[in-house]
Amino acid sequence: MATTLALRNFWSAPDKSARATTESGWVRWSLIGVAVLFLGVFLFLPLAVVFASAFAKGISVYFAALREPDALAAIRLTLIAAGVAVPMNLVFGIAAAWAIGKFDFFGKSFLVTLIDLPFSVSPVVSGLIYVLIFGLQGLLGPWLAAHNVKIIFAVPGIVLATVFVTFPFVARELIPLVHAQGNEEEEAALTLGASGWQTFFRVTLPNIKWGLLYGVILRNARAMGEFGAVSVVSGHIRGELNGRPGNRQSSRNRKLTRHPRLERGSQL
Repeated sequence: MATTLALRNFWSAPDKSARATTESGWVRWSLIGVAVLFLGVFLFLPLAVVFASAFAKGISVYFAALREPDALAAIRLTLIAAGVAVPMNLVFGIAAAWAIGKFDFFGKSFLVTLIDLPFSVSPVVSGLIYVLIFGLQGLLGPWLAAHNVKIIFAVPGIVLATVFVTFPFVARELIPLVHAQGNEEEEAALTLGASGWQTFFRVTLPNIKWGLLYGVILRNARAMGEFGAVSVVSGHIRGELNGRPGNRQSSRNRKLTRHPRLERGSQL
């Protein structure tokens, strides 16, 4: 009798579990509807409005605008900043993931916290940090001015701001992979006579290549869409002194440039 009851409970348990985890039809469709509605309102609708506005006057006008000198200069500068920041973020991300995933050392938790810092800091504040360090009145500003080195309101400042806001992506993708990989495969390769670089390229890198690729894609997407930090270090926000195409300033911009507070602010 006891055996019969045990077998009956054994076979009936999965059915009860399945019934407990299976929602009714109206619940499933309600959840799907909420998800689709959310995506439609907050993602697809804004994208549709953007594309409709971009192509409102025809696709020829859109591509003509892309061929404008200002547009080409902006695209070129964005690609330069993203291209320079990629190898820097790769080196930092791989080194940080290797150190955190393979070793235990004092300050490890603090380093992990610092890696997440750009996620919690406003992009405008990130750009302001570099202005306070490399600006004319900043910490290193007098020394840079004496040696005729220009970082703020120049391409190097844009690259630094891009690196700061994007460096966590590669490291954050690689740290869990390196930690889960362990040391057994590397130790076996070293025991068989492989050098450190051979072990890295033939053992470690194949195990983290997809995470590395995903981190680079996320980093590039973030770099292409960055505006706040780049605007600060390039002078776009400070004073709003952007002239129209052809280097012709509007009357409003000419008034702004004569404003004493803006003149003092532009010297940072």
